[in-house]
Amino acid sequence: MQQLQKRAGRKFLPEIIKNCGITVAILGAATVFCFFLQNFSPTDTHVPLLFVLAVLFISRYTDGYLYGIIASMIAVVGVNFVFTYPYFAFNFTITGYPLTFLAMLAVAVIVSTLTTQIKQQEQVRLEVEKEKMRGNLLRAVSHDIRTPLTSILGSATGILENYDALAKEEKLELTQDIVEEAQWLIRVVENLLSVTRINGDSARIKTCEEAVEEVIGGAVIKFKKRFPQVNVEVEMPRDVLLVPMDGVLIEQVLVNLMENSVLHGKTTKEIKITVSQAEGRVLFAVEDDGQGIKESILPVMFEGGLQSREGEEYDSKRNMGIGLSVCMSIVKAHKGNMKAENLDGHGARVAFWLPTEGEE
Repeated sequence: MQQLQKRAGRKFLPEIIKNCGITVAILGAATVFCFFLQNFSPTDTHVPLLFVLAVLFISRYTDGYLYGIIASMIAVVGVNFVFTYPYFAFNFTITGYPLTFLAMLAVAVIVSTLTTQIKQQEQVRLEVEKEKMRGNLLRAVSHDIRTPLTSILGSATGILENYDALAKEEKLELTQDIVEEAQWLIRVVENLLSVTRINGDSARIKTCEEAVEEVIGGAVIKFKKRFPQVNVEVEMPRDVLLVPMDGVLIEQVLVNLMENSVLHGKTTKEIKITVSQAEGRVLFAVEDDGQGIKESILPVMFEGGLQSREGEEYDSKRNMGIGLSVCMSIVKAHKGNMKAENLDGHGARVAFWLPTEGEE
């Protein structure tokens, strides 16, 4: 118990120091600015308003109610002591002073309370989005986990029940199937664990500089094993392009997008992956020559709404390690973004971009 209390103290002490530092810095800046304005204004009517504004910023950039309320009380007392005649002395007998500064205190406290409530509501919204993402993740990988397990069970049962009747080549083929399905299952589980870490409160994905050519090459190889009849063309800059990323996750995003192009483009025969470099970012685009994306699906396809709109037919076809909504989550975890659109004439284009090194 004592160790837990010590850990909690070590965890919250930096937060307390940070919040106190923010409070002192903003109040100090407001005080300096008021002194500066005294050289240009014959009255001090602007001082209470500036300190109310300071309390607003304190409430915005600190945690909880306490710092904003304490700052509002310090502001009321400080304005009376520093900026009300006689200066650097308390004077509570000025005409109208009690009402004026009670109103200032009330405004400051209300602003602090409202700002804190807005921040708490935003936190609740983020938590709801995280839970929604976890649910989408489980739905997205449920079929991928079930399918290889069924194949492994079938192959192993076939070997055990027909061991003497099977030829050596047949046994090797079934064993190879077991190995391949087990490897695929391992990749799915690893991706599941990796994506789950993205949704943690304090966890962040670990990125390192990866060669874009290698990541795309790995994705194309995996895709071609399942869809050898689909032609894949890659267009990218000649120079070696290194981008900070989690290579495994971005590779799976590309595989997912290519599989979507085939499964839901229906008539897709050719896929084109293009990579271009702009200021501070690298753009990846997956284009196909299929039937395109329904206009009703475009607004929700990255929000986990695609399955509900297309029903069981969509779910029965999918064999993806992650769903589209989780693809968006991975890209956003890399500080990037994603969009989809239909091409003129036929086909669709899904693009995402990742920031290059040095961008927040």
